[in-house]
Amino acid sequence: MALPITRDTGISRYLQLDAPHVKDFELVNDQNETPSDLLRKAKVLVIGAGGLGCEILKNLAMSGFNDIHVIDMDTIDISNLNRQFLFRKDDVGKPKAEVAAAFIKRRSPQVNITPHFKRIQEMSEDFYLSFTLIVCGLDSIEARRWINALICGLVEERGFEGFKPIVDGGTEGLRGNARVILPTVNACLDCGLDLYGKKTAYPICTIANTPRLPEHCIEWASVLEWPRVFPDKKLDGDSPDDINWVVEKASARAAEFNIGQISYSLAQGVVKNIIPAIASTNAIVAAVCTNEALKIVTTCNPLLDNYMFYSGLEGAYMFSFPYERNPDCLVCGKKEGALTLPATSTLEELITALKESPVFQLKAPTLTLGEAKLYFQNPRELEALTRPNLAKSIGSLFDSGSILTVTDPTLTTSLSVVVTFTPAKQ
Repeated sequence: MALPITRDTGISRYLQLDAPHVKDFELVNDQNETPSDLLRKAKVLVIGAGGLGCEILKNLAMSGFNDIHVIDMDTIDISNLNRQFLFRKDDVGKPKAEVAAAFIKRRSPQVNITPHFKRIQEMSEDFYLSFTLIVCGLDSIEARRWINALICGLVEERGFEGFKPIVDGGTEGLRGNARVILPTVNACLDCGLDLYGKKTAYPICTIANTPRLPEHCIEWASVLEWPRVFPDKKLDGDSPDDINWVVEKASARAAEFNIGQISYSLAQGVVKNIIPAIASTNAIVAAVCTNEALKIVTTCNPLLDNYMFYSGLEGAYMFSFPYERNPDCLVCGKKEGALTLPATSTLEELITALKESPVFQLKAPTLTLGEAKLYFQNPRELEALTRPNLAKSIGSLFDSGSILTVTDPTLTTSLSVVVTFTPAKQ
């Protein structure tokens, strides 16, 4: 029989010590609240209930946080069970957020924990404004960029009311990182966008003609075959029907080229660019995230300044450094970027540059120039209407130095991109 998880009273005793920041507590609190009072009343949002999120939820519940919300759009897969320890085999197919919240509530009944089985983009601004801070345990750079852009925008629009510190954690195999983002004060996530590598890309000629790996066959099925068979439908990496279709087509191609078997988890991993997760890395990064959340709420110690990197590849190595704010940041800076391309480049090549550039790393950009619609990703009618522009040269669509308005699912606001043409060869 499992013992009930109770919070160590050592937390309360620690918060009564004359710690470095506690001595200045009266200067920043005008309501005669102690650090313990602030901890009890804090309302925390955890984004993501996967491997990292499960650890963060457990840690927060054990650290004295009373009001926790968790949001996640995924359901539990059998492959999650080796590291997402709040889930059991009977939970497969159920929403992660709901199962994780129920588990925490059973083991720590004094904690008020509220699940949200939704996409973060479905929640209103008022929802995010209701929290003291946000802790991210996401495996998606796109989702992390979206919440970062939203909160930075709220500070600009609402001032102090919109100021919600973000503790962001991420893991990749035996490496991990954590950072404290004080929106518009220190470096936001997009300020260090070049830290995050691009998705592994396979040459089109290889996946189309001479596949050698199971991944090549999966890329062939998802990148080449899917658009041909379903030209008006986007492949959904979270849809069992879509992934099973990819598995069937990729397996047939693998058999044709005498390549090994293709599993559902491998196909989904390639389609969604999932990096294998390791439980020990999740535990270390989650501990750092929880520690920073505790310090933000109680002011019991100085915050991380402001980026921590962990590597377990050779031994255990950890260091932190202050990541400088980028004045040219697309989110918290001037919201403007620049590209230089030959005038003969097609609009499709411009869009590819926006996706592959370490500065932009956009997912599905929509482009306009004043009132002119250059290319729209959706709705379907506008995509079909603007699709012919993809094959046109940018020199025939606009002049060098033109300022395009770009929107993308990774950002909550539009940004300006100045496109100049490389000089023509003499």
